[in-house]
Amino acid sequence: MKLTKSFILGSAAMFAAAGAQAADLPLKAKAVEYVKICSLYGAGFYYVPGTDTCIKLGGYVRAETSVGTSYHYDAANNGVGGARNRLSDYLSWRAREDLSIDTRTATEYGMLRTYFDATFTWTSGTYTGSGTTNVNGSTVYTTSTASQVAGGFLGVYYAFIQFAGFTLGKAPSQFSAPWGNYPANNIDGLPGGGGWIAGVNQFSYTADFGQGITASFSAQDPVITGTTNVWNVSGATAAGLATGAYGANDIGGARAPDLIAAVRVDQAWGLFQASFAAHDNHAGYYGASEVTGYPSDKWGWAGQLALSIKDIPTGAGDTINLTGVYTNGASRYNFQDLMSTTYAIYGGTSLPGTYQSVGIGSVSDSVFVTGSSQELTTTYGFRGGYTHNWNPNWNTGIYGAWAALRYNNAAKGYICGAFVASLALSSGLAGCNPDLNYAVAGVITRWTPVKNLTFSADLAYTMIDQKYASRSTVALPLQTGIAKPAAAYELKDQNSLTLLLRAQRNW
Repeated sequence: MKLTKSFILGSAAMFAAAGAQAADLPLKAKAVEYVKICSLYGAGFYYVPGTDTCIKLGGYVRAETSVGTSYHYDAANNGVGGARNRLSDYLSWRAREDLSIDTRTATEYGMLRTYFDATFTWTSGTYTGSGTTNVNGSTVYTTSTASQVAGGFLGVYYAFIQFAGFTLGKAPSQFSAPWGNYPANNIDGLPGGGGWIAGVNQFSYTADFGQGITASFSAQDPVITGTTNVWNVSGATAAGLATGAYGANDIGGARAPDLIAAVRVDQAWGLFQASFAAHDNHAGYYGASEVTGYPSDKWGWAGQLALSIKDIPTGAGDTINLTGVYTNGASRYNFQDLMSTTYAIYGGTSLPGTYQSVGIGSVSDSVFVTGSSQELTTTYGFRGGYTHNWNPNWNTGIYGAWAALRYNNAAKGYICGAFVASLALSSGLAGCNPDLNYAVAGVITRWTPVKNLTFSADLAYTMIDQKYASRSTVALPLQTGIAKPAAAYELKDQNSLTLLLRAQRNW
């Protein structure tokens, strides 16, 4: 009995000691969750650790210089760029970093996607015009120093959610073709179709019928980038008319979104798309207060056809992109959102008694005067581009765009009444025609020495074909911002030549 008791006590002591030693050992670590490749949505996606969501990071770094313009991506068609004097910039410099975040999750309703794309941009080497005037005795000196625009800014291109066919947030417009306003180019200044390449707020639904056939319906934000100008010609001034502003820009508050419908057929040979948009023109008041009254709203519209052909015998990867558009009271769907909408370009003249020549023009959605209704502006145009791949490292694109803007007789009467009275148009009402054509032609060559690194040179010629009577003159007032004197100027077609040099590294 004594022996048995000693054995039990000894065993208990042994297990107690073993337990104490085990308690002193470290606990076993959890398995490390390594990042896993997500093959559901293509290359570059990875699972977010601990979730069933896949994520892809992307972006680019870009360094570029524009030559022959003060506006970097656009032609020298107004302001100091159009002045073509010592205040004009010959160079504009820019550096940009782009960051995109794409997340996707498979659900019982289909894919849930979020997408974010932002840019960090630094622009320098440009001025905006006359900044200061210093008087020394009877001499006045004009300088652009105070208007230097060097600085950085953040731009949010896209921020949207896609779920069960819906797109909510800032995304490419459902009206535009997939290539936006870049059929083969880098420069932003091409008319001839929809734009919004940097996104527009929207609530959209896309139905997928299979075989590459889809239909989209969208309510799109019309504010700022959806409207050109609503000219209240009763507010026109000589100073404004000289810059292409045909009145006070009398846009009222937003009352309705732009309504868009589009059908797309996307196949191996290319793409075909038909788009339609309705745009509400909501003006402010005739005068300074509510009691002056206002014109009723008028709905405008735009229609566009787009075609892309990929199966071209000229070379592997060669493409042709084309769009054609017609608008009435919705000019932004032709003169896209990255373009200027007022034009004043100066040049030489051989007409006796004139200081220089000038091409003046303006884009609007509607025109009115006190007591009248809105007169909608009509535009039509096209843009196209062809890209040829010489080999895997080199390609060249040629492109062109043309757009016409036409005011109806009532609108012409309003504008010409102000134009003749304020600027003393020499040909009078009979020689006044504010219609215009706007054309761009260009060529771009790209060199990609290694994957995802591209150097490009984009040369573009822009012309404004104004319709005022040949050899007509106007009396323009002093314009201190661009140092143009009060004098007689010949109204004449004008042009601009720009070069965009770019280096871009995608990742």
